[in-house]
Amino acid sequence: MTVKVRSFAKINLGLHIGAARPDGFHELLTVYQTIDLHDVIRVSVRPGSGIELRCADPRVPQDESNTCFRIVARAMHALEATKRVIIEIEKRLPVQGGLGGASANAVATLLALERALKKSLSGAERLRIAAEVGSDLPLFLVGGAALGVGRGEQVYPLPDFPAIPMVVVTPDVGVSTPKAFAEWDRLRSGGNNSAEPGSVRTGEGARSHTSKGKLTLTSPSDRMNELSRGLSAWLSGPYSGAPSGFLNRRGRAENPLLWLVRAGIKNDFEEVVFPEYPELREGKSALEGAGAKYASLSGSGSTLYGLFASKDAAARAVTKLRKQGWSARATVTLPRSQYWRRMFE
Repeated sequence: MTVKVRSFAKINLGLHIGAARPDGFHELLTVYQTIDLHDVIRVSVRPGSGIELRCADPRVPQDESNTCFRIVARAMHALEATKRVIIEIEKRLPVQGGLGGASANAVATLLALERALKKSLSGAERLRIAAEVGSDLPLFLVGGAALGVGRGEQVYPLPDFPAIPMVVVTPDVGVSTPKAFAEWDRLRSGGNNSAEPGSVRTGEGARSHTSKGKLTLTSPSDRMNELSRGLSAWLSGPYSGAPSGFLNRRGRAENPLLWLVRAGIKNDFEEVVFPEYPELREGKSALEGAGAKYASLSGSGSTLYGLFASKDAAARAVTKLRKQGWSARATVTLPRSQYWRRMFE
């Protein structure tokens, strides 16, 4: 039996990096949002044992380092199942683009595997296995808009915001998340390289390059605390009651997502990624110049996105951006209800 699943991408509407924790991970505060761009995953089970990965894109690992392989190995053990599992990954999303493609692939594979085996894990077990494989996997067991805390693996559903048109720009740049975290630590230590060498695990679940920058294990920043309080206050009331001191309310007709991004929840990675890759800063400026109401880097990059007032405005922006030489695609955010309905269509 073969099960086909859409593996939808995500963006980070904001991403705040806190101090390194005693366990080596960074405290993160982020707002995830699933979007209507996806890969396709096909999972089949046959008599025998072992896990086989197939993908035409040579940049996708086809061994035990792949998140799909790792999640299947854990799930088969938890389900006490013995079968040969074949996973086919049809890549449509950029590899290492900041859209969570590998994490989404893993969760889609897990859900497809359950259907193929006709066995199910409990919700708690799914979340546990997903968090073991990677920090942003649990998001894809929620869908829609979600608040991510801890190292990003603790996810809390936010209100199911209406869909909003957007444009995704993917420059031909490969950004290393571990290196970006290492540079963030270096900047926060004042560029002091006199400390003993250390290795830091990032909020993405990876290990950063060795850095001599001194890491100060302090409490989360005042800005993170302010954002957390603001989100808590906002979520305690209806959309139309967003506190004016936190969200720049512009009228009831406006999409609540625009209130949220105007609150100043920028992506901290821009501070370290833009100086290293000036074309990414230029891409953000190009989106703003094409009419985006808000534009940002997603994750550590290299994908950038812009939110637009209408589908027509997004379509015009794509035409303009492509004429300028940018790789641009129009899409929309994907509310939770649509995320789950469309996954198995």
